[in-house]
Amino acid sequence: MFEPPIQRLVDELARLPGVGQKSAQRLAFHLLNIDEPDARRLADAIIEMRVQIQLCQRCFNVSASDLCTICSDGRREPGLICVVERAQDIVVVERTQEYRGSYHVLGGSISPIAGIGPEQLRFRELLARVEAESINEAIAATNPTVEGDATALYLARLLKPLGVKVSKLASGLPVGGDLDYADEITLGRALIGRQQL
Repeated sequence: MFEPPIQRLVDELARLPGVGQKSAQRLAFHLLNIDEPDARRLADAIIEMRVQIQLCQRCFNVSASDLCTICSDGRREPGLICVVERAQDIVVVERTQEYRGSYHVLGGSISPIAGIGPEQLRFRELLARVEAESINEAIAATNPTVEGDATALYLARLLKPLGVKVSKLASGLPVGGDLDYADEITLGRALIGRQQL
């Protein structure tokens, strides 16, 4: 047990995703040993983020204003929407520089075990956008998990009757990977999603 102020910081840091008790202790002592201006800059950055960041009123991405920079960009391809589970997934898709449509953040994936059904996610808001923005194609960019696949299937069942073309991200082997290291599910998906040369 550390002195109460240190223990409190260790406990708070350990609540962060991917940070265990030992990492939290290392971080706490690092913060204790840095110069006070550096520690204050970190604290100010956290507070500033919490105060200034909100959800985009259109797509539910994180934003410093009512509309995020993507929704404010008039050069985006109309009628095309990429549906993601979390706001941080947008950054991953954007890094490819292959997508120029809009986004919609569901806020998670369907997981009956965790008590998350379609009504806990932003499907109603998505339906409103499909109608209002004349969306004709949706890409389900959900994680390749049981929950992500269930979410993508629900999305397809919801949008196809409205005449919206629904596709899912291809999944398979990573570039530069060896077949020896591929698990059966990934290899199976790569076989199913094979492309003609």
